Amino acid sequence: MQNKPAAILFITIISTAFYNASAQKMINSPYARFNLGTLEPVGSFRSLGMGGTGIAIRDNSSIYYSNPASYSSVDTNSFIFDFGIDYGINLLSDGITRHFSDDMNFDHLIIGFPLAKGWGFAAGIIPFSNGYYSISESILEGDPEYDPITGEYNEAHRGEGGISKFIAGSGIKLTKNISAGVNMTLLFGSVRRINQFNFTEYLNVYHNNNTERLQLNGMNFDYGLQYSASLKKNYFLNAGLSMTSGKNYKSKYEKIAFRYNYYGASDTISRSADSSRVFIPATIRMGMSFGIKNKLTAAFDYVLTNWSEATLKDSEGYLGNTRAMLFGVEYIPEKFSNSSYLRRVEYRIGTHLEDNYLVINGEQVKEFGVSFGIGLPLKRTFSQANLFFSKANLFIDYTRKSGEGGLLHTENYFTMGASLNLYDFWFMKRKYD
Repeated sequence: MQNKPAAILFITIISTAFYNASAQKMINSPYARFNLGTLEPVGSFRSLGMGGTGIAIRDNSSIYYSNPASYSSVDTNSFIFDFGIDYGINLLSDGITRHFSDDMNFDHLIIGFPLAKGWGFAAGIIPFSNGYYSISESILEGDPEYDPITGEYNEAHRGEGGISKFIAGSGIKLTKNISAGVNMTLLFGSVRRINQFNFTEYLNVYHNNNTERLQLNGMNFDYGLQYSASLKKNYFLNAGLSMTSGKNYKSKYEKIAFRYNYYGASDTISRSADSSRVFIPATIRMGMSFGIKNKLTAAFDYVLTNWSEATLKDSEGYLGNTRAMLFGVEYIPEKFSNSSYLRRVEYRIGTHLEDNYLVINGEQVKEFGVSFGIGLPLKRTFSQANLFFSKANLFIDYTRKSGEGGLLHTENYFTMGASLNLYDFWFMKRKYD
């Protein structure tokens, strides 16, 4: 197909524009009120269907950007294009009241292709954090909190924006069993928070509005290693290690407080700006995978970040160190079956257990989740020598967030995602057209 590069370029431009226009995921989470917002899970939808594992997985038709050493497994002459959309539902509960919110959003855009045999390249744009929340309360006469001096009032807290990440990296085979890789990463975006108090009983009073905005940008690097061993009877064993170095990012923090009244008069109470750098600490990831080639993959990852070392404006006391354990399994009944489509489907299951980086009143938020996924082949030839695997990856994840002591509210977060993973041989000269 002679127009494939033009088609992919067109889809890339449209998808990137759509990402920039709709990157705000409007899932209401009060936990997004702190730090950089809620951190987004790392990995493509194939990875998320396996609990988020991927540090030690090598696959010639998918991109595992959490370890750039995996790029060396991309097939010579092939091209991989992966973009996805997810739908999230968040159910909040404090034991008395419940709240529901949902939203559909563009999630990621990733491409990958070989530079030479055993040497691959990948690039993409992915979410890093989401700062959206909306909390409001009205105090009316007769409520326990009502004060005749203050009168009735409305209190509203809103957050918007988020941080995105652009990655571009390369992975190369150093020996038959060892691969290494590096990603250049660009963090960019801003988080804005608004706190508003309106007095509704009196006209001749001033209402209050406090707004803060944190803008962040900068470049960093991910480094990765993988060891792969082929064992007897098509068994394999892989080990992986990757690290994102600690980094001081450029930032701009603005805070403004002003008052206004019913008649339109307003004045600024205070205004401040701070351009000191934001430090985000290093992340270390370790993983192992084993199984049967083209049949079964079982994976385990361990991820740690000392977020208590971070320097974020107005986040002192709200940051805790994170540890995450991720487990995942993928099973393919018969990858090269010519007679049964269902036997070529990839079935996935996973779980993840982790500490959230948010600490409130000395209580760290904990997360537990389970995930399921499938890979649906879209097209293939019946020749293994000229395999064409494009697939739709679907996953469902349930994550529960709550405090250790049960004093914080509980979030039951459901995510459903669908991505197209387009894979083809693009750079091969054809004898016949």
